[in-house]
Amino acid sequence: MTINQQPRAASDQTMWEAVLSLHAFVERQLAHTLQRRYGVGLSEYRALETLTQTEKGECRMQELADRIGLGQSSVTRLVGRLDSAGYAYKDNCADDKRGVFAVITDEGRKRYQEARATYADVLSSALNTASADAQLARAVQALRSAA
Repeated sequence: MTINQQPRAASDQTMWEAVLSLHAFVERQLAHTLQRRYGVGLSEYRALETLTQTEKGECRMQELADRIGLGQSSVTRLVGRLDSAGYAYKDNCADDKRGVFAVITDEGRKRYQEARATYADVLSSALNTASADAQLARAVQALRSAA
């Protein structure tokens, strides 16, 4: 590493720490509100969102895990919780007996639609709050500029 790269690495690390802090702050706000108002966790909400956006309302479990950033065993437990709540269920793939799909129910679509506006409002509010924090303001500004 050359001397010219060291300031960039320090700057990158400082920015990354700000992004992680911002992420943690926003995730806490979202998780708390979704759980309190709708009885779903943030991962459950994101799973419902993913399933709602698919053409048939279904997604292979591994693909769902990849799309919401969880491991296979975590997504299996998550879909189990959604199943218990009546929001989704597991179904075997007709073409590949090893394949398992998560499938959203009408009740799951309804719960997602109910929570969607709240999610957007809380996200904006959390980012606005974070933008007033000197350590997080640049990260918020950079994210909003990139969008």
